[in-house]
Amino acid sequence: MKVAVSYPPIPTEKGSPLLAQNRQFQYFNEPTFIYPCVPAAAASLLADRGYDVMWDDAISEEKEYSRWLDDVSRDAPDLIAIETKAPTVKWYWRVIGDIKRVSPETKTVLYGDHVTAYPEESLLNSQVDYVITGGDYDFTLLTLAKYLEGKGKPEGGIWYRENGDFRNTGVFTQRHNLNEEPFIDRDLTKWWLYSVHNGNFKYTPGTYTMVGRDCWYRKDGGCTFCSWTIHYPAFNVRLPESLLDEVGRLIDKYGIVEIFDDTGTFPIGPWLRTFCKGMIERGYNEQLYFGCNMRFGALSFDDYKLMKKANFRFILYGLESANQKTLDLLNKGVTEKQQIDTCIKAAKAGLDPHLTIMFGYPWETKKEAMRTVQLAKWLLKKGYAKTWQVTIVIPYPGTPLFEMAKANGWLKTEDWERYDMRAPVMKTPMSEGEVMEIVQGLYKVAFDPEFVVRKVIGIRSLEDLKFLVRGAKNIFGHIRDFAPEQTTQGLRGRSGE
Repeated sequence: MKVAVSYPPIPTEKGSPLLAQNRQFQYFNEPTFIYPCVPAAAASLLADRGYDVMWDDAISEEKEYSRWLDDVSRDAPDLIAIETKAPTVKWYWRVIGDIKRVSPETKTVLYGDHVTAYPEESLLNSQVDYVITGGDYDFTLLTLAKYLEGKGKPEGGIWYRENGDFRNTGVFTQRHNLNEEPFIDRDLTKWWLYSVHNGNFKYTPGTYTMVGRDCWYRKDGGCTFCSWTIHYPAFNVRLPESLLDEVGRLIDKYGIVEIFDDTGTFPIGPWLRTFCKGMIERGYNEQLYFGCNMRFGALSFDDYKLMKKANFRFILYGLESANQKTLDLLNKGVTEKQQIDTCIKAAKAGLDPHLTIMFGYPWETKKEAMRTVQLAKWLLKKGYAKTWQVTIVIPYPGTPLFEMAKANGWLKTEDWERYDMRAPVMKTPMSEGEVMEIVQGLYKVAFDPEFVVRKVIGIRSLEDLKFLVRGAKNIFGHIRDFAPEQTTQGLRGRSGE
């Protein structure tokens, strides 16, 4: 059986679609390609089990839609699996129609957070054959492929049509042992496509790992805005020794010099300490840099010092707001003071904290939003945070925040294409223009004299200078990402013209 794990082209003037982002979707004007770890694991698992697998990321290959469709017609895969999110689901409904036209025998399957929330919607509005819900779609896709060959029953979580009705194979259950899955086949999944054009890498070539699915923070269901809370009912993680073995393979076989682990929140406690000590004992800390997502307040200063010794560099935090009311409504489980203290600890340990910041909350006034602006500016100008990303909060379907927005009448629209972060989709005490101005304005801290001087003084090598230049280029790209005139640009027609 020939199986294609695909990202069909998305013809648009908005830029690069970040479909592989864990929790949020966004278009970047500056080309950015993030390694889609779970789809890559799916392709690798299928290939390991003897399937003829095609890695078909036409987005990162920047392939024209018409050419991609010609390739589908020529290759005629038995099954095409496509990840989608809310802003792209309508487009992919049309793509599936085109697939059926040029390759009628090809079966299609959609997976991802949006169809996990609304599986029947895609069956109703497109010719898709199967919808996979839940997060372990690598394992689920394998059981579907086996079923199509007449080899057993598929796992729970798959939706399909039967006799004019929508049916499913039961509820998705998270019961897989990640340690038994083969490492991602980097050659099959064309690792080089994602090795340079990524702001998380200071040193290249870089790559991603994903040791856990997805976040260990589960108090009261986790963060209310996170679309992956509906993917994974529990945290599942490989052994630290397994990740160490993968790191060694990436060094020896591919010459990787920086890794970012895309687990929603990197494991902590004894797991983290075992991993860090293993990096040091095996000498990997002298061969590459490491980065990860982390929560404020989760680690001690000693933990950060150990991470620095293990050559962690980049550490990403979600500083969603400086207002406690917002932090509580998002169920972040932290205080403003913990956010500040954590940044200072990590920076003093020698790490490079990165902040992700959101605006456009229905309950925040402009005055409250500016408190977040001032805190972020202070952390950046003082060097306690090194880099940052600013976005508009989007209530993705299936999340508690989406249900809260519906219940309170905050939603401006349920046109999923508009959930692409180019403009607010929730009503706020601020105007849309004010929200966009705040987002753009926080990016412009890059031009603040105190910030610039600190960055220039911090240059120690040619790599530092190159990273600074790339960062400036990304900043200009992000400012364009939130330009008001870009909010009305949409997807092109079926042929990509």
